[in-house]
Amino acid sequence: MTRLRTATAAAAGLLVATAIPLMATPHRAAASDNGRAVRPAMGWSSWSYVRRQPTEAAIEAQADALVSSGLARHGFVQVNLDDFWQKCDANGFQVDGYGRWSPDPAKFPDGIKSLADHVHAKGLKFGFYVTPGIARNAVLKNTPVEGTTYHAKDIADTSKTEKNYNCKNMYALDYARPGAQEFVDSWARQFASWGVDYLKIDGVGGQDIPDVQAWDKALRATGRPITFALSNNLPIDQATTWRTLANSWRTQGDVECYCGPGPSGSGYPLTDWAHVARRFDSAAAWQPYAGPGGWNDLDSLEIGNGDRAGLDADQRRSQFTLWSMAAAPLLLGTDLTRLDPVDRAMLTNDRLIGVDQDGIAAQRVVNSGAGQVWSKRESNGDRVVALFNTGTSGSATVTVDWSRIGLTGSGDVTDLWSGAHKGTVAGSYSAALRPGETRLIRVRPVDSRGTAVDR
Repeated sequence: MTRLRTATAAAAGLLVATAIPLMATPHRAAASDNGRAVRPAMGWSSWSYVRRQPTEAAIEAQADALVSSGLARHGFVQVNLDDFWQKCDANGFQVDGYGRWSPDPAKFPDGIKSLADHVHAKGLKFGFYVTPGIARNAVLKNTPVEGTTYHAKDIADTSKTEKNYNCKNMYALDYARPGAQEFVDSWARQFASWGVDYLKIDGVGGQDIPDVQAWDKALRATGRPITFALSNNLPIDQATTWRTLANSWRTQGDVECYCGPGPSGSGYPLTDWAHVARRFDSAAAWQPYAGPGGWNDLDSLEIGNGDRAGLDADQRRSQFTLWSMAAAPLLLGTDLTRLDPVDRAMLTNDRLIGVDQDGIAAQRVVNSGAGQVWSKRESNGDRVVALFNTGTSGSATVTVDWSRIGLTGSGDVTDLWSGAHKGTVAGSYSAALRPGETRLIRVRPVDSRGTAVDR
């Protein structure tokens, strides 16, 4: 039986007991065979902090900071330009001569390729953003589909609109019509020519499987290795489909709280604990679908700017711990040009990064009120175990019996946040945790002679 003693229960002399059987991992669906995302992506994304005002200078500054801060040396190499890079008018997105979105020249005077070149010159990778469909302006102008005899009106289904968070005015593509796949192909070729290494397609739902299939096919046809990410709040009912077609998929809505003082809730704070804590349940539900080639994306990691991002230090460590236990992409959402030294130490902890990059999504083995325990078994037999107090008030002692994580006898314990070796612990492990605090340990099985073994 797994035990959790909260501060309140302890005062009353009560013991809350919850036993959760160890789950057998279901047969995992085949991952995308595009050769990308053998490990979860690591880097930075513009949405949380830069939000609706991305500029060439702002993105280049973040790329420069990834390198100068040392984060790139620890694996944070992705620089992702999210939404609002486009130019809009009263009818939606302005388009080029082939019906594809036009970059805003005021924000990107040297063009997207120049920005990608800057990122690549730093030894980093460049990510970009799109949503399904075809712009209304393309249909109004009946632009040709590059390299074909078809036009926008031949391929657009104007009875249906696609979700878009910026200029709106996106019609659906009818893939039963010749020219629709070729339109997506032309867009993918353009992105490849600009130097895109990672493409996020946003606003995707179950109805958009044909679009995801079309983009998967188009990206492969470019001949450029491009990681393919889906967003957001993907339905779990189609999890095996997302895994087959893409390299990551957002399991929930945005982690941002939109509670800042700026337009549309921009500015600090970027998030709050409630938005982070909601990821515990979704990470548990989606766990069977993560693995090399395809990852459960829990959204941006809001570490880098100290408490002002909306989480205290304990909560930031807990966010990093959950993301790492879930083997989720580690895409920072903060301002890296103003990196907090406490947060820099968190982000350059290679023991934590290694937990994420082992490519194993942990199972939740204890779920009792605010107390949770997650565990994964690594290839050498070590168990990595995270104990959480997800509450916002009241300390808690969280205990895990070794039997819950498939061990008998004793384990040799190392604290992964501090690096401290805790020695041999028999039977179970307990941690007294503040609200929002976590303890992350590596447990190596110990034989009857007290010798650590691979098991």
